Amino acid sequence: MIVGMDGVGTTESGRRVFFVMSQAPFGGMAEKTVVAAQRCVPLPDEVDDVTAAAIANPGLSSVAALKLRAGFKAGETVFVNGATGTAGKLAVQMARFMGAKKVIATGRDAAVLRQVAGFGADVTIDLTGEPKELEEAVAEQFRGDGVDVVLDYLYGERAEMLLTTIAKNYKSPKPLRYVVIGGGSGQEITLPSAVLRAVPVMLMGSGLGSVPFRDLVGAVNDVMQAVVPAKLQIETRVVPLADVEKTWNADVGKARVVFVVR
Repeated sequence: MIVGMDGVGTTESGRRVFFVMSQAPFGGMAEKTVVAAQRCVPLPDEVDDVTAAAIANPGLSSVAALKLRAGFKAGETVFVNGATGTAGKLAVQMARFMGAKKVIATGRDAAVLRQVAGFGADVTIDLTGEPKELEEAVAEQFRGDGVDVVLDYLYGERAEMLLTTIAKNYKSPKPLRYVVIGGGSGQEITLPSAVLRAVPVMLMGSGLGSVPFRDLVGAVNDVMQAVVPAKLQIETRVVPLADVEKTWNADVGKARVVFVVR
């Protein structure tokens, strides 16, 4: 068995593709692998191999959530809860590229939040602030016209705070689409019934299962097509496959590691 779920390679015809879920036992870390054609996404010439390999998975998370789960439309406001991780930073960039009128980003790293502002976030909220100040900062975003879509990469206690604050401040009659993508601050929440009674909120998740596999592959294609026009940015670190063992558990910071078969 050779490990590796996805990667970038060249087909027998010479076309560069991103591929996912190759046929066992031929994993993506092999020199050659076998992949069904419908699990391959052709790459634009302008997108290099390393960027394509690094950006596919974190990038598709927001595209699938916005396009396939929330039914996002240009001109709407997006709230990214947990925007300082790799996927969250790309979510801000993709929301802006897809036509969001306003993007609000939260996170626990002040330095990265400043970077996220440069990626297109109109408002940033530091989740490490004092509880009352934090609640007020969040509440302000949900008053008036409020927010159309929440992309939640944190869940847990941060989602509890967010949903409770929304229940107290959201006055718009339009449905709020709340999409859970990750669990950075916990896998479970306590959800008071008052939240669901007070707000026209649609709670949903996004991932393999809630989104058909073929549509996730389509979301990868959307990401690849957006890399150049959206000027998507992702931090990467290239590592020769020979160094996989010593790299696997090493602290590589926030960079997305790409193993290269040479």
